[in-house]
Order: sequence, then structure tokens, then C-alpha cells
Amino acid sequence: MIHRTLVWSLSLACLFNGCQEPDHSLGSNPDIEHKVQSLLSRMTLAEKIGQMTQVNKDYLQDISDIKTYALGSILSGGGAVPAVNDPEHWADMVDSFQEQALATRLQIPLIYGIDAVHGHNNVVGATIFPHNIGLGCANDPDLVRQVARATAEEVAATGIHWTFSPCIAVPRDERWGRHYEGFSESPERVKALGAAAVEGYQGPSLEEATSILACAKHYVGDGGVVWGTGLNGKIDRGDTRLDENGIRRLHLPGYVSAIQSGVGSIMASYNSIQGQKMHGNRHYLTDILKGELGFEGFVVSDWAGIDEIPGDYRSDIKTAINAGIDMVMVPEHYQEFIQNLTDLVQTGEVPLERIDDAVTRILRIKYLLGLFDHPYT
Repeated sequence: MIHRTLVWSLSLACLFNGCQEPDHSLGSNPDIEHKVQSLLSRMTLAEKIGQMTQVNKDYLQDISDIKTYALGSILSGGGAVPAVNDPEHWADMVDSFQEQALATRLQIPLIYGIDAVHGHNNVVGATIFPHNIGLGCANDPDLVRQVARATAEEVAATGIHWTFSPCIAVPRDERWGRHYEGFSESPERVKALGAAAVEGYQGPSLEEATSILACAKHYVGDGGVVWGTGLNGKIDRGDTRLDENGIRRLHLPGYVSAIQSGVGSIMASYNSIQGQKMHGNRHYLTDILKGELGFEGFVVSDWAGIDEIPGDYRSDIKTAINAGIDMVMVPEHYQEFIQNLTDLVQTGEVPLERIDDAVTRILRIKYLLGLFDHPYT
């Protein structure tokens, strides 16, 4: 309760007195990197895979499964709210899940995620802001930064650590159903406003009581899907038919600026690029994002996003993890996911080094968020 009160006090000080420049580095803190490697060395394969597993709260068969499977993350998808939808009950609910995580052998805290995309829009009484299309019309990075900061303060006050925002799509066709989630069709405007949103959510430091983890999405090219290539012959989850130069020119700049602003997580997209599903695209997820751009946070799948990859579920998991997905928003059949990934590692089809890289990235962010020191609201 004390920490929850501090959230509101610090939020007012930040709004009226200004905040220091954010720390944009993720993997440069030697103390945290040492802690990550020390913890990783003590983890079993089951505990590592648990960290890579994200489950929707309403799909938990029992709350004790968080402890049983050492789950690393829980989320609230649409409608997954507490019995009483107010800030106090949200905080109590998240804390009850955290209690299960801290009862595990290594006491690794979970990270709770939600779509707070235009304010804390899941909570009754929260401040609601315009969607990105409206903020893009204002074209004011300082305003976007303030909106994200205010949203972070309200999200943090309900015990939640992570928002699946900002959407830095560059929409090219108004028929795309998520067109309103993009700031603009201009890559330069998206680049500026997306970076501002990241800085607002994450604040001067991720360990601040009023800071939450941002998630730039959906990587990459989601706004460039072509009509007739998607579900039911329409556009949703369709194909972005651009060569790499086109992707770099139109859809990648927002991610470059988000990484420069220190974004801690990036969500993969449902779309394909030239026929290849993004959730299985190693070139874009690993070679470009983690290699060329130097992203040191973790990549999370979209809701059941790996299921979009052609093949059976086992092969979907293999393709996605090897491509560079670090945490899978399962979100329902988590026991099946865990069993399949365990088998894939034991048979050598997914290298243990890939698992260790994914878990390193997840633990790094949890330490940067201060979750090991302040796991509860």
C-alpha cells in the first residue's frame, strides 16, 4: 500500500516539476548483468521455459499453476478484469498472482502485461486519451510524452508493470482495421511520436515507481498489408509486399528510434513480409532487430501469434523460438506449449543457447524494472 501511495505522489512531482533524461541503455549495467547470469546459471530448463511463457489470466486452470510451471508472465486480454473493476481490486489481483511467483524455488517475480493503449482503458474510472490517430494529428511529441507518462502512472498504481504500447505502425490503407492505432502514414512522424511515447511510459528510469515497460508494436510492416492477402480474402494479418529497402524506408524507422529511446520490449506482428510470417522471420527478428539494431530487450509474440506460422503447433514453436521470439503470449494452452518446447530443447531442435538468450533478455528487464526489489504494488 505504501508503494501504491508513492506512485501517485511521485507522479504529481514528475508532471509539475519535470523529469530527468531517461536512461536509454539496457544491457550496460554490469551489476544487473552479473545478477542475470548468476540467476540463469541456477535455473533448470523447466524454470527457463516458464519464464518464456505468458498466459492470459482467465485461462489459468488454477492460480497455483504460476508456481507449478514457474510462469514468467501473466496478461489481461480483452475482458480479463477482476470481479470488481476498480484500481484497488486490480492491484490486489496482480499481487495475488505475484505471490504465487514468489513462492517458486528461485522467487523470480512475474511481469504483468495489458493493452493500455489510449490511457489505462481497461479500468473503470481511468483517464482515457485519444487513440494514436488523434495524437498523430496533434503532431506534438511533448504532448504524446505527457499522455504516456500519465498513462504509466495510472497503470503502475494498479500493480501492472507493462503496456503493449505504443503501436508504431505506418498505416498505408484505410481499410486496415487497426488504422486508427497508428500515429501517421508518415514514417518521420511515427518515428518522433513513437519515441516520445516510449520515453513517457518508461520515464527517467525503469525502476521508478511510476515507470512501466513499453512495447513497440507490431514488428514489422503491420501497417503495410495489402488488401486481398489477409484473412477471408481481406486485409487483416495480410502480406506486406515490399522488398527490404521498402521496409527499411517506411516501416523500420519507428523501431530504430524506439530502441534509441530504450524500449524494453517489442511485439512481433501477425503480418507476413513477401509471404513469410513475421513470427517465424529470423532475418528481421534476429539479424536486423537484435543484431544490426542492437536491441537488448525481449521480443514477445502477439496473442497466439506463433499459431499463424504454417505447420503444426510443435513446428510453430520451433520456428518461432529459433527465429527470435523470446516470450510467447500463448495465451491459453500453456501446458502444451511448455511440454513441446521442453521436448524441442531436449531433442536439440531448439538450442539451449537460444533459450538462455531469451531468458537473459527477460530477466534483464525484470531487474531493470526493480521487480526483484519491489515485486508488489
